[in-house]
Amino acid sequence: MKWTDIHAIAIALEEAYPDVDVVTIRFTDLWQWVQALSGFNDDPARSNERILEAIQMAWLDERRA
Repeated sequence: MKWTDIHAIAIALEEAYPDVDVVTIRFTDLWQWVQALSGFNDDPARSNERILEAIQMAWLDERRA
């Protein structure tokens, strides 16, 4: 997975962290958790606040589905 695989990352995060409050998560934690996902292999420097926010919103959507 790459940073741009927003939906796949959101699904993986929901599976790995089902009890996390997605709305109040800190971006520093989110950044680390994404990198720790199995299959994630992108450069940490390619992330930014916009990408992390998109991941957070996709994760919230995934949770509500």
